[in-house]
Parts: sequence; structure tokens; C-alpha cells
Amino acid sequence: MPIALSPKTRPRNGLTKFTNCRLVRGDSLVDEDLWVSSISGKIIHSQATFYDDLNLPDATIDLGGRIIAPGMVECQLNGIFGFNFSTLLDDMTQYGKSVREINHLLIQTGVTSYTPTITSQKPELYQKALPYLGPSGRARIAEDGAESLGAHCEGPFLNPTKNGVHDVDVLIEAKTFADMEACYGASNVNPQNPGATIPIKMITAAPERGEMTKLIPELTSRGIIYSIGHSEATYEEASEAVGQGATMITHLFNAMRPLHHRNPGIFGVLGHAESLPRPYFGIIADGIHLHPTTIKIAFNAHPDGFILVTDAMHLAGLPDGAYPWTNGEQTCNIVKKGSKLLLENSETIAGSSITLLECVNNFLQWSGTDIPQALRAVTSTPAAMLGLQGIKGTLAPGADADLVIFSETQRDGPGGSTQLVLDEVWKFGTRLYRADKQLD
Repeated sequence: MPIALSPKTRPRNGLTKFTNCRLVRGDSLVDEDLWVSSISGKIIHSQATFYDDLNLPDATIDLGGRIIAPGMVECQLNGIFGFNFSTLLDDMTQYGKSVREINHLLIQTGVTSYTPTITSQKPELYQKALPYLGPSGRARIAEDGAESLGAHCEGPFLNPTKNGVHDVDVLIEAKTFADMEACYGASNVNPQNPGATIPIKMITAAPERGEMTKLIPELTSRGIIYSIGHSEATYEEASEAVGQGATMITHLFNAMRPLHHRNPGIFGVLGHAESLPRPYFGIIADGIHLHPTTIKIAFNAHPDGFILVTDAMHLAGLPDGAYPWTNGEQTCNIVKKGSKLLLENSETIAGSSITLLECVNNFLQWSGTDIPQALRAVTSTPAAMLGLQGIKGTLAPGADADLVIFSETQRDGPGGSTQLVLDEVWKFGTRLYRADKQLD
């Protein structure tokens, strides 16, 4: 029989018990307690602690019926709070410091894991910046906050006719894998030894350019996710890319051949009747990049592949105004007005300045889905796309204890939907943010 110790005398064990809460499990909100460990950084099976007095929690937190969800996962973040990941500095140690500052601030938005995104740039920038953007794991969680899952290279192997705001002067084609090594740096695409990680997690490229489709297996064999984007690919070309191992589409509908009744283009690979596996796809739900009805069509076409992303630029979190932006070999201004970003003197959309939680709340309003379904698009679905099932995006025992705690409010006006309000953020079982207290 275990000895019962007073909480004042027994050693601390790093356990926290959440009670009187609703957990996001699949498509349901379940009334259930949740245990986490700040020592292992994992979610603990409550039955493993129930019969052992030595495993009494250090803290029991009554959430008063609020919602606990897995920490949100962002798959396309170009920058935020004034820092652009596509920045080349004279002293790149300052780049690393800026990334840690961003991680510290990003946690306050409810994002606990993300793929920092570099847009189309010259090889020198990739080769110098990528080592700072690789998977960070549990390193310095109290200092860093959000965790990089590896970099997303959006370019430069894009179609110049669908460049969006990417500088066409830096766009190139790949004929062989050596061309990709020359661009990104061989050490950034090739593991140094079996089982080792590399900085790049995902690459967005146009499959119809050069010999890119034939190079997809070279990328996936290295653990790099291939995403179709900024592309004129026909339905047949997109299908071939999926057949070669493409598993993601970058910001569906934006910067790609539009849906046509005689050629469905890239969107066609999401169809039910296809013999190939249907890829995941990103959706920017800011009300600017896509019409709400377009978003609902995409969701209904393939709800299990639906991922909300921000495509946020470094101006997210900054006041409105005109800001300089280095884009490949050009320097221009981006004008920020609310969540809308445009190239100066142009109607060209330059990313967004929305947060991921705002995307979730917009989707809740526009789609009529319930809270678990909406949150799945920023938790379990992106985690599955990144190959992190059971580790991220879930509250299952053994998963990383990355949590967000929400309260609810009602949007004003007719037909107002339920909206989520961020109260707390926990990373690896440690609370890093409370809305009423800022960072602990």
C-alpha cells in the first residue's frame, strides 16, 4: 500500500490535473479530467496515476467548464511581430535571436508549433537562414515558447506566371536534385546520418516546371513534404505529382490555375472518385484571399484534408502603415490596413496579417461547423500532414502536452456564431501564457 504524503512534504512531481473542463477529442467535446507532466512534457493517462498517492498532482486546476484543445499548429508563417524569416543579416546570430523572440511572442496567439516559411529568395539566404529554422524540440521552452517543426521553403521553384508577390527574377527550375542542393544547401536537404533531422520540413514548388515532378520521390525519401503551389499545373499534371508523392497543396485556389469545368486543375485531385490518395490543402480564411463560400466548397470536398493557415507576413501584430520589404532582389513597400496587405500602388495581395485563431473564428462563423471540427483544421489535421500523428494535435496519452484553454463568447449581430477566446497556453506541460497575466 503506498504511503500517503502531505502535499507540503512530498516531493514535487511536475503533474498538473485539469478538472471541470471539456476536452476536444475527435469531433466531440468530452467532459473529462486531463493530466499533464512538465517533466516528461507529455499528456499522462489518468488511470496510471489514480491508485498511487505518490502521484498526487502538484496542482489541480478547475477550469469552470472551459475548453482544452491541443496547441494550434501553423503551417505557413512568413513572419510576425516585425520579423520576416526571409531576411539576410550581416550577423546571422542576430537572426537566431530574432527567431527566439518571435517564438516567445507567437505562443501568445495560441500557436505552440509551426513551420517558419521562407519565400522565394536567392540561394545565399536559404543556406544561411535555414540552420536557424530547423526542428527545435523541447529546447529552451521557457525562453522560446513556440516550437519550430522545421522550415517551409515556399519557392523558388515556382511558375513565374503564378508568382503572386514572389520576385520573378529569383524563380528558377530544377532539372536534377543537385539543382535543389545548390539552392538550399546540401546539408539542409540531406541528413548527415541515418535518423538525423534536417532543417527543411516542406517545400512548395510547381510540379510542371523543369523536372520537378520526377524529383518528388528524392524529396520525400529525405522526409521532406512536397506541396503543390504557385502553379499552372493541369489536372493531369497535378495528378501525376500526387502519384509521385505530393501530399499537400499550398493555399488552395490562390496563385494557381483556376477551376474550369473542362479542366478542374489542381483542385480536381481532391475529388472523391480519384484512385490516388487525396492531398491535404491549406486555406487562408481572412475574408480577403478567398470568399467564404469558396472555403465551404473546399471543406466539403475533403474535410479530412482541410488545414487553416494564415500566410501571415511580418506585419502581423504591427500598426497599420507602409513598411519596406525585401523581396528577392527587390525592395518595395507593403501597405497594411487591418488584416489586408497590399503591395504599394498595387492591388496585389501580399500575404495576410491575421492570426490563426482569427481564422478559426472566421471559419466557425462562415461554415456552421462546430468547435471540434474547426479546431481539427489547426490541430490534428496539420499534425497528420506533417507526419506527427499522436505527437502533436491531440490530447491522447503520450502526446506532447501542448495545450490551449479557451472560453467562449457569442459574435454580435444576426446569426452570430460562437467564438473562441484564448485564455491560456501550455507548452510541454508548462504554462507559458495567461491572458490576464501575460507570460509566466
